[in-house]
Amino acid sequence: MLSWRRFYSQLLEPGDLVIDVGAHVGSKTRFMNSAGLKVIALEPQEPFASFLRKTLPNQVSFIQAAAGEKNQNLTMAVSSKHPTVSSLGKLFLDSAESAKGFENVSWDREQLVKVVTLDSVIEQYGVPNYIKIDVEGYELQVLNGLSRPVKMISFEFLPSIPKLTENVLERLSQLGNYRFNLVVGEKAKFQWSNWADKASLQNWMSSQGSDSKSADIFAKLED
Repeated sequence: MLSWRRFYSQLLEPGDLVIDVGAHVGSKTRFMNSAGLKVIALEPQEPFASFLRKTLPNQVSFIQAAAGEKNQNLTMAVSSKHPTVSSLGKLFLDSAESAKGFENVSWDREQLVKVVTLDSVIEQYGVPNYIKIDVEGYELQVLNGLSRPVKMISFEFLPSIPKLTENVLERLSQLGNYRFNLVVGEKAKFQWSNWADKASLQNWMSSQGSDSKSADIFAKLED
């Protein structure tokens, strides 16, 4: 458990502002908070949102909302048995029906959720040093609501739906010059000793089979 706190402590400085988009039950939010970071956590889905409101440390700022392209209300597809894969992402939902790892998942309910842009969050709280995004295929829409580069951004790579990540990489290229690294599974350490360019990351992605482990891709803005 301490390894994630150590990971964030090595990655960022105490007092750095971070945004956790898709906080779920708040595990990463708590690790970042314990590393001395100033955390803004976003989570739209019940019952996660109510749990976070009651249990997050007082110094964490909580927003019950998803992040997206504009400030609005949208209908989220909810999986009753697997609520952590509930999503606003149409491409994700359409692709997941036949994707490896989602064979037993069904999205059987809907929930109306509030959506805010990252720009609006930044206007209120300031420019973050890091944005963690875990939104089940809605990453592109989250980044479409961000109009400026941020020093570091992480997002999930699903080997069975690589098109989602290709779309995100294209959007990041529009925002700034980024280099990349990986955290595979829950290891809390980088896969590569050096940060790689986009082409190297894409080569790695193409080498992953549909049954490979998911990974978090970290994008670091070059000076």
